[in-house]
Amino acid sequence: MITRDLKIGRRSFVIGSAAAGAGLALGLKIPFGAGVVRAQDGSPEINAWIVVRPDDTVVIRIARSEMGQGTLTGLAQMAAEELECDWSKVTTEYPTPGQSVARKRVWGNFSTGGSRGIRESNEYVRKGGASARVMLVQAAADGWKVPASECSAANSVITHKPTGRTTTYGKVAEAAAKLTPPADVPLKDPKEWKIIGKSVKRLDTIDKVTGAQVYGADLKLPGMLNATIKECPVFGGKVKSFEADKIKSMPGVRHVVKVGETAVAVVADTWWQAKTALDALPIAWDEGPNAKVTSASIAETLKSGLDADQAFVRTQVGDVKAAIAGAAKKVEAVYAYPFLNHAPMEPMNATAKYTADKCEVWVPTQNGEAAFAATLAASGLPAEKCEVYKINLGGGFGRRGAFHDYVTQAVLIAKQVPGTPVKLLWTREEDMVQGRYHPVMQAKLTGGLDASGNLVGLHLRLSGQSILAAVFPQNLQDGRDNATFQGLDPSGDFTLGYTVPNLLIDHAMRNTHVPPGFWRGVNINQNAIFLECFMDELAKAAGQDALEFRRKLMTKHPKHLAVLNAVADRAGWGKPAPQGVHRGLAHMMAFGSYVAACAEVSVTGDKVKVRRIVCATDPGHAVNPAQIERQIAGSFVYGLSAVFMEECTVKDGRIEQTNFNSFDSMRIAQMPKVESIIMPSGGFWGGVGEPTICVAAPAVLNAYFNATGKRIRTFPLKNHGIQMV
Repeated sequence: MITRDLKIGRRSFVIGSAAAGAGLALGLKIPFGAGVVRAQDGSPEINAWIVVRPDDTVVIRIARSEMGQGTLTGLAQMAAEELECDWSKVTTEYPTPGQSVARKRVWGNFSTGGSRGIRESNEYVRKGGASARVMLVQAAADGWKVPASECSAANSVITHKPTGRTTTYGKVAEAAAKLTPPADVPLKDPKEWKIIGKSVKRLDTIDKVTGAQVYGADLKLPGMLNATIKECPVFGGKVKSFEADKIKSMPGVRHVVKVGETAVAVVADTWWQAKTALDALPIAWDEGPNAKVTSASIAETLKSGLDADQAFVRTQVGDVKAAIAGAAKKVEAVYAYPFLNHAPMEPMNATAKYTADKCEVWVPTQNGEAAFAATLAASGLPAEKCEVYKINLGGGFGRRGAFHDYVTQAVLIAKQVPGTPVKLLWTREEDMVQGRYHPVMQAKLTGGLDASGNLVGLHLRLSGQSILAAVFPQNLQDGRDNATFQGLDPSGDFTLGYTVPNLLIDHAMRNTHVPPGFWRGVNINQNAIFLECFMDELAKAAGQDALEFRRKLMTKHPKHLAVLNAVADRAGWGKPAPQGVHRGLAHMMAFGSYVAACAEVSVTGDKVKVRRIVCATDPGHAVNPAQIERQIAGSFVYGLSAVFMEECTVKDGRIEQTNFNSFDSMRIAQMPKVESIIMPSGGFWGGVGEPTICVAAPAVLNAYFNATGKRIRTFPLKNHGIQMV
């Protein structure tokens, strides 16, 4: 198993989890699984989430993946809250997906995406801590021969209240491990929380600062070889031929192998030797039928969907056609949003070792179970002969979630070098041209205003790719991809925050050969721009203030309105801005949270300075406010970089952008001041990492219009000669 110090020997999960001493491992029932697992000394494990060592160190097991977003610390806070342990002695480790499967998915869902890490696992993680606390207290009470009701726990110390006797968790762990777990255990009222809701320091910071953190690209194993790979640059193409003899004598080269039907890899002593040889390898590609596709041809395909008769309807209220036809004023606009690459700093990589009896993979992944499934499929071995060891990610953003092509490749390469660990590391160029891209999308919005400037009808037609059709077609609803409508839904985690008497929202599905993927924030990115910029266009046509125009449509959406009002009040909306400064608003509900932003910009010629963004979020509960602030600021880097300077274009069937010189990101000096308003209203669990990304761009675009009178509807802004300074 992988722990924070990456001691990943061949020991079993159980021994690895208790390596520091015979400890307590506690576990829950469904969805946690049944069955007895034994600790190193043979004592039974009771609960899968908590290990207590004799020195009172508490090890909290985290199934979700840490990739900079703080999930590891947040989940540990929730378990520690109910455990009543000493936070200064908390550490964490990853369980392996292979052992989770063997134990009937005892740790639940490993997937870390869609801002689900905390909002979906909060209850059973807290119950893991609560159950452990009850058993530890019971063990102490049994030793003292007193009722457990006379005992209390705090800071890893158990106290017998009538006598004042005390003991520590580490001293009673052995006894607690032998107890029957409680059938059910109540959780604290949020008013009682002492660790949840506090801005505790992250548990992974020290290793990152000191360089002790090992990422997949850093991993070294005894006898390991290194590989890199080239796949046909045109999606849908395959390998025609390659001349291995031309490079076999190059320094360090061990193997030149075909990987599936679409790729060629070189295995060498060092990665640079592998890359140098692969660059020199003559490869002939069969580029297939997509070799003539261009961005222009894709755009035409999407354009045809804007007025097509057939479309998948998500929301239909009233008679939109009649309402718009009878409106006093009609407003229409067409927007377009490009392909985008995830571009994490750490390119795709995985290390695999294959024998006929065992296949092991070490991989930075957002979903250990999906990586495990890819390992099984590629190796051809049963689950009990495979294992995946998770490593912290050098960036994920969705690329390492549903997609494990790099794991499949690593295993297929290792099968051709049996018994030897092989680390596959993509080049930056391979990472750029073999992505799973943010879907390309166009939108046509048509609104009707009555004589008083009220919105009486709105039709929002989307035309573009479906991620689910490409990745999870089984999740389509009668052919419709509901994820396409994020932020525009009639109910749920992505509810539209406006009430319009006549409303039609639909999607003309137009899929391309470029594979789409879940890019941080997913479809809220373009949908927020389409909707919130058009709301400003409608307000302008109605001759009304943008905030007041929205408020009239939001009376039935109090939580949406609360965050919008919060940013408007903090930013001083309605009051004079400093000379040369212009403001813009946007709001959205995404991943179960309500978010809003007010941006302030200055414009000089073609140069835009984003000076300040006030952001509000209501995630229901705020586990670590400092980390939420960091996530808001980080999401704005991602969202603003995209709208100002990022796109992936297609020529001759392939992605043109191959490195950061053509797929840029904003710099520290360009970062605006970010003011965060965290306003948890309680009663629900919303996401944090992804929701706020979507409001930065439309708020800035609306502010840019207010500064210049120019409405930009296609992106990135660099294509219009607009620079971020």
